[in-house]
This record gives sequence, structure tokens and C-alpha cells, in this order.
Amino acid sequence: MWRQVLPVLLLLSLARPAHARPPEDAYAYGSTAFSHLVEESYRLTGAKGLEPFYPWFEAAYARYAGEGLRQSLEARRRAYSRLRPSQKAAFERQSAIWAYRTVKALIPHFSLERGYEFAYAVRNGERQCLLQSVLIAGMLQRIGLRAGAVMVWKNLHGQVSNLGHVSTLLRLSDGHDLLVDASEPEPFLEHQGLFTWDAAVGDYRFLEPRFAPDHEIQAYRLVGNGHEAPVGEIAPLGLRYLQSQFYYYRGERAPNGFIGPSTPQGLAASAGFLQQAVRLEPGNPLAVYVLGLVYRKQGQLEAARQQIRAGYQLYARYGFIPDGPKAAYTWAGE
Repeated sequence: MWRQVLPVLLLLSLARPAHARPPEDAYAYGSTAFSHLVEESYRLTGAKGLEPFYPWFEAAYARYAGEGLRQSLEARRRAYSRLRPSQKAAFERQSAIWAYRTVKALIPHFSLERGYEFAYAVRNGERQCLLQSVLIAGMLQRIGLRAGAVMVWKNLHGQVSNLGHVSTLLRLSDGHDLLVDASEPEPFLEHQGLFTWDAAVGDYRFLEPRFAPDHEIQAYRLVGNGHEAPVGEIAPLGLRYLQSQFYYYRGERAPNGFIGPSTPQGLAASAGFLQQAVRLEPGNPLAVYVLGLVYRKQGQLEAARQQIRAGYQLYARYGFIPDGPKAAYTWAGE
């Protein structure tokens, strides 16, 4: 039943005016929201009996740093709260370097296949761009910094992807933004295209940052209309979007699912995870579009056409349509 009504609901949502975003979502390390992400990962991977994430991560930190992680976070929070405004930006940059180094040291292996699951960080020491970005942002939030995660559609070399990467975005006290990325040898870098929330229009947008010489983002150009947005109008992705993106990766990487060779059982698993991704955030264009591709592989051609059209319209609304959705839209027809 859901397969039939999902595309219709998506098409109706596209006709709505740009919506106001709810209050900023927080997922500080150790918070209820962060713990829910961890618990969901354990539940969906059948990790019963696996060491819980917090004790594992904090024991690894104690071996690495010789002190407790929560004590270290609290000490940094107290130190930050006592700083004068002119001192804060330097402390924020230093804390970002600390979080970046900590995550890379404690979860050393990068894995596209399973690194998005907290359970696999514990089991195999694996991380991937979404998990590491959420973890770094959560640690920085716990200190009291303004941090979150954003999608990347054009990397530091200018290579374009269909929202193929995630990075941490840190809002500095000097009014600029900073990208922190544990996929790279250095913590701060200059991805050329980001996808996140534009508070001025109340919607998601494809953006091109304008950088200063010290990697700080001074402003953003809105792709599609060329207008410039000040840093204060741009916010990281909210918690529901990030939850949706975790489900997206589960659907994309389901064994024998969307990334072939595919079996009917694998495709059904991909479809189920992607449907949940769309339920959580109907505005996630990647989840909407790839669900259409899964339907096409399953032979659900009319559902696939509707889903692909809906995804294409989301990309167009946000200012940029990657080549894959363009080609799929040609197949789906007007």
C-alpha cells in the first residue's frame, strides 16, 4: 500500500510553499538524540551482545589520551564558557582539531560498506563520512559550540557528485563557517559545493561557499540564481535529515540490494530502508530519487517513474540537478 501512496504524497509536498524549519536540532554527544542514533544502529544490525558504543568509545579515548572523554568534554565546555568573545574563535578551531584527531585515532578504518553504523565502529573500527561528521559535531555541541553536518556535492577539487559526501560545519564566533572533515589528512578544507538549510527561504539549497585564505567561509552563493547569502542565513542539516541519511545509506548498501548484483530479497531490503528515509524527510532528494531507481530494478515501473519525477523536482527546487537524476527523468518522461 505504501508503495502506491508514497509518490503521490511526495508530489503533493512539492506543491507546498517553502516551510519554516523547526527549532534547531541538537544531538550533543551523550544526549537523548545522539543515543537514539546509536541505539537504532545496534537494533538494525542485530548487534545484541556487542559492547555498547559509549563504554567502548570512552575506553578507547582513555587509552589514547590518558583521561576520561566526558571529563575532557566538560573541561573544554567550562574553559569555553569563561573566554572573552575575542578569544572564542581560536578555541573553536583548536577544539575542532581535537575532535577530528580523536575520531580518526579511535575509529581508524574508513569503510563505505558499513562505516555509517555505530555498531560497526565498535565491531570493526570502521567509520564513514556521515558517522564521523555526526560524531565530531556531537562532540563539539557537547562543548557548547555551534556545529552540525552538511552534504557535499562538489569536493575540494571541484569534482561534482550526487550528494556523495558529508562534512562537519562549525560556526565560528567571528561570524564565519569552517568545514571539518575526517576523510582528509588535514582537518580544515574547502569543499566547493555544499547542500544544507537556507533559513532565509526556509528550504534546502545547493550552495557554493566563498572562502577566505584561512579556510573560513565568508559567504555562500546560491546555486541556480547566483544570489549571495550571508553565513548567518545558512544552517547545518537538522536531525531528521541526518536520520533520513543514515537510512539512505542502509538502503544504498543493503547486501544484494541497490548496488548489485541484486536479488529480490536485497532489493526489498533497499526499498524498505529508503522508504523509511523518505518518511523521515520527504525533502531528502537523494533518498527520493534512489528509491525510484530501486523500484525500477524491481519492475515497479509506474511507481519508479513517479518517484524519479518527484526526486527531480526536489533537485530543481533546491537549485541543481545532477546528471543521474537528469538521465532518469528523461526515462521517466514528462
